[in-house]
Amino acid sequence: PVTVVTLKAQPVELTRELPGRTAAFRVAEVRPQVSGIVKQRLFTEGALVSAGQPLYQLDDATYRADHGMAKAALTRAEAGLEAARLRANRSANLVKSGLVSAQDNDNAVAALREAEADVGSARAGLDAATVRLGYALIKAPIAGRIGKSSVTEGALVTADQDAPLATIQDLDPMYIDVTQSSAELLQLRRELASGSLEQRVSAPVAIVLEDGTPYQQSGTLAFSDVTVDPTTGSFLLRVEVPNAGNSLLPGMFVRALVGSGVRPQGLLVPQQGIARDPQGNASAMIVGADGKVEVRSVQVSRTVGDKWLVDGGLAPGDRVIVEGLQKIQPGMPVQATEAGVGPTAPAAGAAPPAATKQT
Repeated sequence: PVTVVTLKAQPVELTRELPGRTAAFRVAEVRPQVSGIVKQRLFTEGALVSAGQPLYQLDDATYRADHGMAKAALTRAEAGLEAARLRANRSANLVKSGLVSAQDNDNAVAALREAEADVGSARAGLDAATVRLGYALIKAPIAGRIGKSSVTEGALVTADQDAPLATIQDLDPMYIDVTQSSAELLQLRRELASGSLEQRVSAPVAIVLEDGTPYQQSGTLAFSDVTVDPTTGSFLLRVEVPNAGNSLLPGMFVRALVGSGVRPQGLLVPQQGIARDPQGNASAMIVGADGKVEVRSVQVSRTVGDKWLVDGGLAPGDRVIVEGLQKIQPGMPVQATEAGVGPTAPAAGAAPPAATKQT
């Protein structure tokens, strides 16, 4: 007696487990745009901040003075413009009656244009002073969780300095950067071109944490890089996954189960039904149509759960022996029992059971 599994063609979704690291969705390094002394820190380290929230207040006395000077210069320029406009209007009326020469009228018109330009220049100067004064209050460029502050009150900061004052990271959603071999990509493209594999669009990506526990949320494939790293022979895949509870932190090691496609007529064989010789060649014991054991060479390349995915050597309807392999030899007649089902009738050609003598 042996236990068999009858192969049936079925759609099989293929996935690939790829290692990766988590990365923040957005990262912003806070730097000053004007120089000054830090007067006050306005946030709590490690807290969540919103976009536009004040973070640092610099000593803005100098910038307020510059703003006041620019505002006064604009007022003076506007007064000069009003005087030039009145002179130009009087000159335009007098030149009609011949009381003012055309040259004097042209000079009045030119003075008016010059006064208008002075007003524009003064207004631009006021706008620049307003911008510099606003930069003295450093605000968060994005929303997210802010890290530690690299400066304290009283520290001197300079415009466009290399060291950031703090770093803000948007952790919901998160990116997971995984790498895949370029050889696997070529194999996938060959299978898609031959029709043995159908591409699945927007397949969810399962995430496994570094301690082996599955992550509650599934991700989606955001994009795949178009450049292969020459040192590793792999390319980058980026997965986007929700992180509402901040369970994922930047830099964590995770594994992503990325779907590569669906094999519409896939055959799955339990792993105990496949044996390998010392050379690594795979084979399976099957029950032939005559009820005898046959050895069949098979081709398998990957596992799906606890089963092998058959690439060749077996066909739908084949009965693969999964139990009783130690007691059988090729050509031996057997009595096959379907796994999970009661025993079948004796196979054709098998010896009937011995009759019991009546006493």
